[in-house]
This record gives sequence, C-alpha cells and structure tokens, in this order.
Amino acid sequence: MEEEYTGACLCGAVRLRARGQLTEVVACHCSQCRRQTGLYYAATDIADEDLQIEGEENISWYRASSSAQRGFCRSCGSALFWKGDGARHISVMAGLFDRSAPLKLAYHIYCADKADFYEIEDDLPHYPQGRPSPSGSNPGLA
Repeated sequence: MEEEYTGACLCGAVRLRARGQLTEVVACHCSQCRRQTGLYYAATDIADEDLQIEGEENISWYRASSSAQRGFCRSCGSALFWKGDGARHISVMAGLFDRSAPLKLAYHIYCADKADFYEIEDDLPHYPQGRPSPSGSNPGLA
C-alpha cells in the first residue's frame, strides 16, 4: 500500500495530501527565503502527480523571480510552496505536514546568503549556492 501524508496551513484553508515516498528536506538560506519566512525555508520536493491540494482558491502565487513563484495562504499568510517554472515537482514547506511524515533535514543551500543573526551548527552538508547536481558539482541552481 502506498504511503499518504497530510498537512495544512495554519488556518486549515489549504490542505494537502502527498502520496508515495517523501524526499529529503532541504534548508534554503537565500535572501528571498529568509524574507518570506523570517529565518530559512525548509522544504521537501513532491512530484506534481503525487500532491493533492484542497482549497486551491485560497492560495495566492507571487512571482518571486524570473524563474519561480511562491505560494502562500490568502487567509493566514502561511508560506506553502516554491515552484520553479517548467518543473514537474513542487517544493512544499516541511512544517505543513502532520507529525507522522518521515521527514529529515538533508543539507543546506545558499549558505553564503545566510543572515548574520544565526549559525548553522549541524554536521549536514553546506553549499554556498544552490542544490548540488547529481554529478556532485554545484552549479548554483536552486
């Protein structure tokens, strides 16, 4: 039987259900994520076909850059999603999921943009720019 995980925004106007294996959680320390969340953005990627959203009419999308948009709840303002143009997956804020979701922080990106008021004190991989490519190089793309 395929696993299912549920979650919601703070007010419950947007609910989600994810099917299948959840991916690792990535912590993004870029200036946009910091401004949106107040600290850093911790998200997991879910394939479009594996995510069901209830209350889509309560989601506002903000064009954050020339290549991505950010979704948030119109009612409570909760940060929900990051979606790259043309991507077949969506980054979902890890904190939206109910406690039963088996999520674990895997690595940090855009550490060079980290705010000065905190330190990254774990032993996880830290990348100065974006996500590493499967080949192991780091092209600076998030």
